Amino acid sequence: MKVSLFITCLSDALYPRVGEAMVRLLAKYGITLEFPTVQTCCGQPAFNSGYWKEARETATTILEAFEDCDFVISPSGSCTGMIHHYPKLFENDPVMLDKAIQLQSKSYEFSQFLVQVLGVTDVGATFPHKVTYHPSCHGSRLLGVKDEPIALMNSVRGMELVPLPFANDCCGFGGTFAVKMADISGAMVTEKTDHVLETEAEVLVGLDMACLMNIAGNLRYRDQPVRVMHLAELLYEGVKGA
Repeated sequence: MKVSLFITCLSDALYPRVGEAMVRLLAKYGITLEFPTVQTCCGQPAFNSGYWKEARETATTILEAFEDCDFVISPSGSCTGMIHHYPKLFENDPVMLDKAIQLQSKSYEFSQFLVQVLGVTDVGATFPHKVTYHPSCHGSRLLGVKDEPIALMNSVRGMELVPLPFANDCCGFGGTFAVKMADISGAMVTEKTDHVLETEAEVLVGLDMACLMNIAGNLRYRDQPVRVMHLAELLYEGVKGA
């Protein structure tokens, strides 16, 4: 099984520990992640802003980077979701369209890959903390990632998983949305953070560092000590401490 890591911009530049956690967790199951260094942005900012020509250019680089592998896994439902838009980007180019469809079929968000491909729901982690979970929009709605992270978290020993009120509401980030409509975005993340604080959880966990970065920023602004973690980080920390 040849598996490649699609690290995504935010995890690469700001949260490299997320990628490290994924690499070390998957090594437990005999998987050595490959890392094509030519990989770049998935093209989502350009795509969402209507610059499809530029989006096709970055998408072409991604298609070439991951052409020679069996699976591609990513710590982001948002960026994995963007790969699902590639067939639309290349609908008028039969050769590239075929490559786009192939990449889409073998691309997985991290928890999807663990549960659906490897059949793993218990990594042997222990994490004695009160945790709440934010399901990011693209992962849950576009990819349908709903049961997988819950199954993984329910198997963590000593962890109390508490429901997040209005969990399916957007955190307000939305990439360029947070810049173009900052006031609305700020109101949305404030409301999301209010609900996180209602749970009295010590830790907020999620599957997408863009959303988690947005919520974490609001928590810091309000001087709230809630720890914010990607699911891969939580599981790996739990395995190390088990």
